[in-house]
Amino acid sequence: MRNTIRVAGLAAAGLAVLAGCATTPPGPQHMTFFVTSVNPGKGGNLGGLAGADAHCAALAKAAGAPPERVWRAYLSTQGANLTDPNFVNARDRIGPGPWQNAKGVVIARNVEDLHSAGNNLNKETALDERGQMVNGRTEKPNKHDILTGSRPDGTAFPGSPFPDMTCGNWTKDGNDGAAAVGHHDRAGPIAASWATSWNSAHPTLGCSMERIRPTGGDGLFYCFAVK
Repeated sequence: MRNTIRVAGLAAAGLAVLAGCATTPPGPQHMTFFVTSVNPGKGGNLGGLAGADAHCAALAKAAGAPPERVWRAYLSTQGANLTDPNFVNARDRIGPGPWQNAKGVVIARNVEDLHSAGNNLNKETALDERGQMVNGRTEKPNKHDILTGSRPDGTAFPGSPFPDMTCGNWTKDGNDGAAAVGHHDRAGPIAASWATSWNSAHPTLGCSMERIRPTGGDGLFYCFAVK
């Protein structure tokens, strides 16, 4: 009888441990997507794509993500003109997916899913590297403008004579230029597709923080783990 009771007790304890593991949030060790909690400090001047990638990696490491994980900022760059092939599409930088936030919630299975109407990127899931929600349109300060420099399908805008949509390929921090932003909370002033786009809602007023903030942003951007 004692042995039966002891075995039953051990089995119950084992189930309790398994249950605890099943309900424990994955945490940063499993995180493969986040919104930056802060801008590097110079508005639209992120130090180019390399500087933006480094910022993603530094924030992820500080939050506890594995140091060997490779991070890429979801940012496009433009060519110098319409025939310049030296542009970069944000969608081509971020690996194959799937991606999940710090809480273990999958926001997209792959690149096509991410750029479809069925993705799971919204205010509740587009968390920062610490697993915290980022202020949306109805909160103060509003931080829902997320830098992307991209069109809705994740591709780059044409180069000159079209407007600068990437703050000089992420090297400008003055009043000139602009950057395309999306709304991580999928909310805008009207019920239009651009207003609810996570990656291509409108341009900023300029590239300094003083010109980024008035439309509802803080110079934040998306980070994805390539592997």
